[in-house]
This record gives sequence, structure tokens and C-alpha cells, in this order.
Amino acid sequence: MKLTLISMLVGATSAFAPATNQAFLQRSAVAQSSESSSALDAKYKKVFVAGGSKGVGRLLVDKLIADGSEVVALVRSDEAVADLSAIDGVTCIQGDAFDYKTVEGAIDGCDAAITTLGGSPDDEKRVDYEGNNNVIEAAGILGCVRVLLVSSIGCGNSKEAAPPGTFEVLKDVLKAKTRAENILIKYYTNMNWTIIRPGGLVAEPMTGKAILTADKLGIGTIHREDVADLVCKALSAPNTEKKVLTAIDPSVVAASNPTGATFESFELN
Repeated sequence: MKLTLISMLVGATSAFAPATNQAFLQRSAVAQSSESSSALDAKYKKVFVAGGSKGVGRLLVDKLIADGSEVVALVRSDEAVADLSAIDGVTCIQGDAFDYKTVEGAIDGCDAAITTLGGSPDDEKRVDYEGNNNVIEAAGILGCVRVLLVSSIGCGNSKEAAPPGTFEVLKDVLKAKTRAENILIKYYTNMNWTIIRPGGLVAEPMTGKAILTADKLGIGTIHREDVADLVCKALSAPNTEKKVLTAIDPSVVAASNPTGATFESFELN
């Protein structure tokens, strides 16, 4: 059971560049200073997705298209390019999230950016920080009005929510994701950002019963399609601005929540 839980949370972590310097921070502040929270009331016409070749990101692409948005997806493999290019409304950019200029070029012209990038404990480079940081930095410099980071339970102030054994196995990944979260929270005060931390991921059809909660101790399991659905809905929900939310499904039995603890739902509006 422990191995099963660990493997699910590794999936949750599957989604950046050196520390941001002062000159960049000043440029970012200027780029974002003219944006207001009212931007969340608008429908996002063109959405950048990092990590759209598989998992939550791939499912998210379908939901964004169904919702009427155009999608620009950054992917690495020829197979992913062929898959996504066949979808009407999707523009594929083949490249690596570790390369800042590629990320910046892909985001240019988009009015929202979502990153689901994540790696595994064995990775030599941490896309969980470097790739996500590139998305955040480029969005700030380009004046992209909305950024949504899909992270993981166990990051930041949710460390205590993760089972100790699981956290120990995933600590390097979770620390990298936490660095990305902290960049967004600390330096992007003029940006409309949201962080969503899913629980253990399951590759099954959505139940439609998953929730977001603002409880930092929220823990549980959630199907990938339900995460994608919640992310798509949160994108245009004004009350998610500058919020860190956990995504779990109370209807799914979770080894990580053996007592069946319940958590207050964060209603989107």
C-alpha cells in the first residue's frame, strides 16, 4: 500500500532557471502593474499549457478546447506533436521547458498560462522548479494576465498533510515544487495567480465529485481528469486569485486518509 501511495504522489509531482535577479523583478512588476483582478472575469481566449503531452496536462487541453479557448502546448516528443496538432484549436510548440527562450516564445500572445510540469525523484534536473520557473518568469515579463501552477500536496505549508514516508521519498521533488510556489507567491504580487495541489493521482475517468479546499492539511486521492476539470474551472473563477488550494476527491477511498477526515469545500465563483 505504501508503494501504491508513493507512485500516485509521484504522478502528482510530474510537471525552472536560476534564482530571479532584482532586474527581472523590477521588469515583472512594471509588466504586471496595469493588470487588475477584474481580468479574471474575462474568458481566456488563448491559454498556454506546459506539460500538455500526458496526464493532467493532456486532459486539460481537451477541456480548455471544449470550453472555447485556443491552446498553445509546449511538448517535446514527435508523438505528442502529432497527437495535439490533430486537435482543432491547438497550436503545438516543440521544445524543452528547461529552455527559457523557447518557453517565452510559446507564451507570447497568450493571456493565460497553466503549468502541470513535474518530474520524478530520480531526475538529474528538476523541471519541477526550473521548468515551472521559466513559465512563471516568461508570463511575468510578457504581461500574461493569469498563471495557474499545478503543484502537489506536501509542498509549502501542506508538508504536514503528506504521510511522512511518502514525503521522505518525494522530498527532492516536493522541495523543487515548493521553490516554484514561493517564487510565484513572493514576487508576483501584481499577477492573478493560483496554485492547485492535487492529492495522489489515479488514471481513471472523472467522478465529478472532486473538490478544492483551502485547508492546508487536506489529503486524499483524485482522478487526473477531475484535476483537469477543477483547473479549467478555477482558471476563470475570480475567487481563486492569489489562492493556494488542495484538490482531492472525498468519494474516493484513500490510503493517505485512513481516518476518513473531511475537509471544507472551496466553492468556485
